[in-house]
Amino acid sequence: MTDLAQGRIIVRGVNWLGDAVMTTPALLRLREAFPAAHITLLTAEKLQDLWRLHPAVDDVLTFKPRTSVLTVGGLLRERQFTHALVLPNSPRSALEMWLAGVPFRLGYARPWRNKLLTHALPPRPDAVKMRKRSAGEIRELIAGTGPTDAVPWPARAHQIYEYLNLTAALGASTRPLAPSLRAAPFAETGLAAFFPPNSQRTSCVIGLNPGAEYGPAKRWPVEAFAAAANELYRRLDCEFLIFGGLGDVALAEQLRARLTAPLAHGHVTSLAGKTRLGELMSALKHCRVLITNDTGPMHVAAALGTPVVALFGSTSPELTGPGRPGDTKHRLLQAGVRCAPCFLRQCPIDLRCLQRITPERVVAAVMELNESR
Repeated sequence: MTDLAQGRIIVRGVNWLGDAVMTTPALLRLREAFPAAHITLLTAEKLQDLWRLHPAVDDVLTFKPRTSVLTVGGLLRERQFTHALVLPNSPRSALEMWLAGVPFRLGYARPWRNKLLTHALPPRPDAVKMRKRSAGEIRELIAGTGPTDAVPWPARAHQIYEYLNLTAALGASTRPLAPSLRAAPFAETGLAAFFPPNSQRTSCVIGLNPGAEYGPAKRWPVEAFAAAANELYRRLDCEFLIFGGLGDVALAEQLRARLTAPLAHGHVTSLAGKTRLGELMSALKHCRVLITNDTGPMHVAAALGTPVVALFGSTSPELTGPGRPGDTKHRLLQAGVRCAPCFLRQCPIDLRCLQRITPERVVAAVMELNESR
C-alpha cells in the first residue's frame, strides 16, 4: 500500500454545518503532518462552499441528498484512493469507503460498521455523551430534589478533540487549533443586491442570528434579540444583518419588525433564506460582532475571525462552544440554571436557561468585544 506521506487520502466529511467547522483543526493537523499527500474531502453538496478555499484540502467531491451509497462508492473507486478517514459515525459513511475499495479505512468503532473499516478506533477516554434529560429529571432538578450532575468536564471534552483524536491515529498532532475558514471578500459576492435602496451603510455591522435548526430549546427569545439590538443601535449607531435559513424567514421578519429605530433609518437588512453558504460566510466575516444562538453560523463566524456573543440554553459550551476551547475572543453566556444542559430540542417547562439571559448582559458583552477590536 502507498505510504501515507505520498498517499491519496479521502476524508469523509460530516453532514452538519457546525460539526463540519469543528473538523477543521483536525484537517489542518493532517495537512501539517502530510504536506505532500493529496487530500480530497467528500461532503454533502450543501457544505461545499466551506471547503473551496480551505488550505487543508486539495479537492472537494460532493453528493446530493438522494445520491445512493453505490453511486458514491463508484465515484470514489474511480479515483483510487489509498487511505480513507471516516469522520462521521454512521454505517453509511463506512460503507461508502468499503465500496470504494480504499485499502486503509479508519474511523471510530460503532455497531453495524466495524467490519467495513480496516482500523476501528475505540472511543476516546475524554468523550462526553450528550445525554438528554427526561422531563421528570428536569422537574426534580428545578425542585431541588434531583442530582445536578455538576461534575467538572474533562479538559478535552470539546468536540474538536473527537476529530483530532482520529487524525492523531494517522500520526498528526493532537494539539488544538481554533477552527479556521476562508471566505471570499464581501464586495465580490453580490450581497449588495439584497440591501434596500435606502440602506445607510455604516462601518459598524452587528449580525443577529435568532434561529437554531436543532429546535426552540436553543433559541433566545426574539423579543430579547430585539431589545438588545435596539439598545446597541442607540449606543453605536450600527447596521444590523439578520441571518437564517429558509426555515427562519418568518422569525427573522419578526425580529426585523421589532428593531424600531434602526429600521426607521434603513439600518436593518434580513438575509434569511437569501444566501448560499459562500455568501453567508462573506457576510459573517463582514460583521464586527455576531449575536447568536448555539448553531452552525456561530461556528462559521468564529472560524472566520468574527467575535461572537453566543447564547447557550439546552446545550453546553464545554462541548460545542465556538473557536478553540477557552478562547477569550468570544463571550459565551448561560443562565446557570440547574436543569441545563438538558440537550432537548424543546423545553418541557419554561425555557429558563435562555429566558434568564437578559438583553443587558448581551449588550454588555457586545460593547466589551467592540471596544477590544
